[in-house]
Amino acid sequence: MIRLYVRKRLHGPGGDFLLDVELEVSDAEFLLIFGPSGAGKTTLLRIIAGLEKPDEGYLEVDGEVWHDSKRGINLPPQKRDVGFVFQDYALFPNMTVAENIAYGMKRKDPQKVLELLRLAKMEALKDRKPSELSGGQKQRVALLRATAREPKLLLLDEPLSALDQETAIALRDEIKAFQRKYRIPTFMVSHSIEDVLRLADRVLRIENGRIKAFGTPREVLFSREWSPKFSLTGVLLEKVCVDVACILSIAVGSELVQVVVDKKTAQELSVGDTLLVSTKAFVPVVKKLHSPHLNT
Repeated sequence: MIRLYVRKRLHGPGGDFLLDVELEVSDAEFLLIFGPSGAGKTTLLRIIAGLEKPDEGYLEVDGEVWHDSKRGINLPPQKRDVGFVFQDYALFPNMTVAENIAYGMKRKDPQKVLELLRLAKMEALKDRKPSELSGGQKQRVALLRATAREPKLLLLDEPLSALDQETAIALRDEIKAFQRKYRIPTFMVSHSIEDVLRLADRVLRIENGRIKAFGTPREVLFSREWSPKFSLTGVLLEKVCVDVACILSIAVGSELVQVVVDKKTAQELSVGDTLLVSTKAFVPVVKKLHSPHLNT
């Protein structure tokens, strides 16, 4: 069981706000932390890892207290049993794939390294350096390295955001398979609806540092107030308005989708926004998830 309580004053696009999160997560659960940019998602991961300190908080993992602001307990990162996968892979360029995976293992075990490589179908690449790998292969190595530590908690910070759609689909399956096989409680930050639906046991939706929803993917995404028949995410490429309606051209993966909306809805949208498109009784509904114009 993981018990977490965090309060920390942050500065975002709209000014100062308070990250205020309290939750409990059961063993081997995959929790996906979802929400707009600047909501405090990555900061929450860094606090759990000990890379940042909350203004006030408590963190207990598997019966061990890692942080308690009232008692002055704050274990440093090296004493927290976590595996952290960063967006930029953070591999050691001078080490081979096998050496990167073995780095940080509590007990050096070449057979365990080979077992992990076989599971990821990367055994033939064990002697290569990171510079010789594709983006998807680097992310696999980062995931294997974090798993090889046999951590009490696995933290993933948007691990698929820099990958193409085809690679991301394959890696989602591998992440889920590894997490299930090794039964490691996992917290993952993502903006992707696909990640929510394919990976999460439960979803924590955060906006401006506050919990807006916490539950299963369907409970969070398909609430009573917004219950779509289908949904997809994409980036707004073009907006053309004629009379009272506007045509939105939206990139969804490698496909282009066009949706007609009223002018009032279109006025709130800008080229580059990430949109969620769904239907209510066969009427398209467009909802902005986040905007690059608000990123820090």
